[in-house]
Amino acid sequence: MIAFVPLAQIEAAAVEALLDRAFGTDRHQRTAYKVRGAAAPIAALSLAAIEDGVLIGTIQCWPVTLAGDDGTVHDLVMVGPVAVAPERQRDGIGRRLMTQALAAAARAGLDGALMLIGDPEYYGRFFGFDAARTTGWRLPGPVERHRLLARGDGVPAGAGMLGPAFVTQ
Repeated sequence: MIAFVPLAQIEAAAVEALLDRAFGTDRHQRTAYKVRGAAAPIAALSLAAIEDGVLIGTIQCWPVTLAGDDGTVHDLVMVGPVAVAPERQRDGIGRRLMTQALAAAARAGLDGALMLIGDPEYYGRFFGFDAARTTGWRLPGPVERHRLLARGDGVPAGAGMLGPAFVTQ
């Protein structure tokens, strides 16, 4: 039986080891890491999948901002990465993690402006993400435009730079 628990309950080293196994040790060079910056993941939306005491999957969600070319600032939630132990991929664990995280976002009122970088066929078919409103977005690194996806009534359609959330004190 798989249990889904807050990611904060899992030792950070175990999470990093799973991410390395799922995505490689060079994953920190990817554009998604530059978009997120040094922000901490949103605890209420970041989960772990545990089976028989073993970490087999994680999902993290992050605060990000689209700084519009027109001077507007839009807060969004970046969904992912969804990491599943390589030997457990194709078992539906990633889909269950996504479903759990999206439900948590809805409960927290954070589901109005979600975005991710991922396979449009998969994330569109199962979760309603598409690239219709992201065509004018720029990122701090390369991205395949068709993989820049979003969903929610609050997703802006204008041009702008996507990056780490602005933190105000």
